[in-house]
Amino acid sequence: MEFDGEDLSHKALGDRLPPGETHAFRGCDLTEADLWGASLGGATFEACVLDGTDFRRADLDGAVFRGGGGMRTRFNDADLIDASFTDVDLSSAQFAGALLTDAAFTGCRMIGASLTASRGTGFRLARSNLTLANLGGCSLRKQLVEGVRFDDADLSGCDFTEATFSDCRLLGTRLLGTTFTRADLRGADLGQPDDAKLRALAGAIINQAQAHAILAARGITVL
Repeated sequence: MEFDGEDLSHKALGDRLPPGETHAFRGCDLTEADLWGASLGGATFEACVLDGTDFRRADLDGAVFRGGGGMRTRFNDADLIDASFTDVDLSSAQFAGALLTDAAFTGCRMIGASLTASRGTGFRLARSNLTLANLGGCSLRKQLVEGVRFDDADLSGCDFTEATFSDCRLLGTRLLGTTFTRADLRGADLGQPDDAKLRALAGAIINQAQAHAILAARGITVL
């Protein structure tokens, strides 16, 4: 079923979505639309307004989101296996309890988004802004994390074992109990190397410039 440019704001859409079909939304206003528990596997959302849209407990496996977005979109407890988000505004979006295995976020604005308590392993992040986001407890083991800004984000309890960071920023990032075992951080701006950050970075791979900055912060000069 296809929706083109429709105003679907504040509507309960469950009855309008026949089961067993793949649905497409193009340029629609879904502000505070109710899609709770909807069957949306493989659905596409192109340039849609998603302010406060309720996708809680929806089946969004393989769904594709391109452009558009909004504030406080709710994906709590949704199934998002293999879902992709490209150039979507997901500021303050909620993903608690969502199944994110192999989901991909590329070029997204995710300021203040909450992915803590999400389920699954191995979602992907690229060229996205996660300033002030909360990823507490997420696993990105062995992932390539490219062009991501984690400024003032909470990465407590995250598992980045053997992950590779390229062109990333970790300024003011909270790293309580975060694991970086064999993670390659040579392509990351680590920010101020305080004691708490150094404890978290145990086992990580860094470059000479990063090592010199850490020593210099402790008054040690390397000749």
